[in-house]
Amino acid sequence: MRIAIPVTGTQLAEHFGRCEKFAMFDVEPKTKKVSAVADIVAPEHEPGLLPRWLKERNVTHVIARGVGSRARSLFDELSVTVITGAQSQDALTLVRQYLDGELLTSENLCTH
Repeated sequence: MRIAIPVTGTQLAEHFGRCEKFAMFDVEPKTKKVSAVADIVAPEHEPGLLPRWLKERNVTHVIARGVGSRARSLFDELSVTVITGAQSQDALTLVRQYLDGELLTSENLCTH
């Protein structure tokens, strides 16, 4: 499994489509151990680009504060699981919380 989190610095980015980079975590599904971590600079914002771009990088899960309806539809078509409403924290903490079943989320914080 590969989890991508849009970040600014090391913190969850406020705006998914305009983040500076993605923190990507390779996780062994059975043991829930993180086997690799990479920060990949995000491409310039272009509507509809990020779902395909992330899928090309073998992302299976995205954790974000909010994701627009168009991106959400594209992720669904690509069979990428999207978790929205995450609280602003560092990326590793969010991944650990998700894997431990303790990730707190609220409503999707994107209105477009």
